[in-house]
Amino acid sequence: MRARTRATAALLAALCLLSGCSRGTNVTRGDAAQVLHRSIGPDLPDLDPHLATQAKYYTVLSALLEGLVAEDPRDLSPVPGVAERWEVSPDGLRYTFHLRADAKWSNGDTVTAADFVGSWKRILSPKLAAVNAGQLYLIQGAEAFNRGDADFSQVGLSAPDSRTLTVVLEHPAPWFLSVLSSPAWLPVPLAAIRRNGAEDDRGNAWAVPGKWVGNGPFDLESWHRGQEIVVRRSTTYWDRASVRLTAIHFHAFDSIDAEERAFRAGQVHLTEALPPDRIDAYRRDAPGLLRLDPLLGTYFLRVNVRKPGLSDARIRQALSLAIDRSAIVERLLHGGQSPALAFTPPGIGGYAPEPLERHAVDEARRLLAEAGHPGGEGLPAFELLYNTSETHRTIAEAVQEMWRRDLGIQVRLSNQEEKVKEDARSTGAYELLQSSWIADYQDPSAFLDIWRGDSGNNFTGWSNADYDGGLFSAARTPDPAARNALYAKAERLLLSEAPVIPLFHYTHVFLIRPSVHGWYPTLLDHHPYKGVWLGSP
Repeated sequence: MRARTRATAALLAALCLLSGCSRGTNVTRGDAAQVLHRSIGPDLPDLDPHLATQAKYYTVLSALLEGLVAEDPRDLSPVPGVAERWEVSPDGLRYTFHLRADAKWSNGDTVTAADFVGSWKRILSPKLAAVNAGQLYLIQGAEAFNRGDADFSQVGLSAPDSRTLTVVLEHPAPWFLSVLSSPAWLPVPLAAIRRNGAEDDRGNAWAVPGKWVGNGPFDLESWHRGQEIVVRRSTTYWDRASVRLTAIHFHAFDSIDAEERAFRAGQVHLTEALPPDRIDAYRRDAPGLLRLDPLLGTYFLRVNVRKPGLSDARIRQALSLAIDRSAIVERLLHGGQSPALAFTPPGIGGYAPEPLERHAVDEARRLLAEAGHPGGEGLPAFELLYNTSETHRTIAEAVQEMWRRDLGIQVRLSNQEEKVKEDARSTGAYELLQSSWIADYQDPSAFLDIWRGDSGNNFTGWSNADYDGGLFSAARTPDPAARNALYAKAERLLLSEAPVIPLFHYTHVFLIRPSVHGWYPTLLDHHPYKGVWLGSP
């Protein structure tokens, strides 16, 4: 072990010299001060948890806010957060949370049960139009309120006193406690928000340094847009004695090549990603720096079924069948990813989706001809939109060539910044869209619910009453085997209609320095910061 440590240190020093890093930029020299530097990829557009749209929001927000329940750093099992304990009724519908007396906001105010009721009312507000409001449909009456069809008094939330919160669910949900750490469920400082405008105004600029109020283990110190977000250890957090890091610098990078260079230059302790063409070199020369962790997520293409040529399910199926997923994984990615033959990764709670055909060019051509477009005749050139990333570009070029070569279909590639791509997604101003989905909790519903016709994350224009009905029935089926069978039937329908084209299931491929401790491999890529510290390898 000691020899490996010396070898790793020597390699880091050599890499640093090659990249020209200076003494002042090497973050490991500040390890004694317990200041963690990590990359987050492209910068976040907002820090309002109720407006979060991507998994990476959790990366920063989990340092700044804490929900009723926190996560064990090794397996993410629910542990007490703001709630010191809870009870569940025998039918699994009523949860009673008892809040700790020393839970504080960063301004010194006590965190109360009413703060959670008000926060969840805010995200469910029709005016706020939060994309992830649907996550709270687990609460009895929440969907009707969010749609504007019922008063909030009919929602299954009550706070009989400042330290007691009762939540009544629409149906039993064994994963309910686990989802309470997701951004949509986090509390927000309503009084601070109201000082800056209406609490349900999407333009309310409360989530910035100087106005921010949080209740997590760290406070927001500064935010230099496009560069870094800095958080400092909280002096009011109830469990501050357990927090070993004094600060975290979240560095923004628009390029994963730039991330890797920053790692070599000693500017970050860990990256968010790693260029695929560098994986084998690290695997060979510095395996102690490379991590390939499991990750419950799927990389896929959204298909806008409202666009000409894409409204026919046969054409969408042909596009899916013509993609050689194994070639993408094995020749381009190199990170242990697996071809996605369904949208939901296998093995979640015993769930086994019925797979797609792996690669069936002849069937794809037959479907095109059946749809009246043999060899792609008469179809417009489609546009595939992806956000700036070397990996996204490489995958898009491979798919583009497969469709041209095997189907005669022409595709234009459009590279846009992440915000432009998100705007196109939300307004439907796209034809084919590079996308990814990382689960918030470990259940098939975490993947399948986003394709409901009323889901705020759908964006494809596709809806199917049988699909929605299948999910409704599955959620209310207590027997696990019967429940999984209903989910599998719904997913078969989704794959046959093909509003989404799954490409591969993720692993998290990144670089991490040996001085980072408490960073365990987890399926959701969650890493509670109060369990992280810096020290000798």
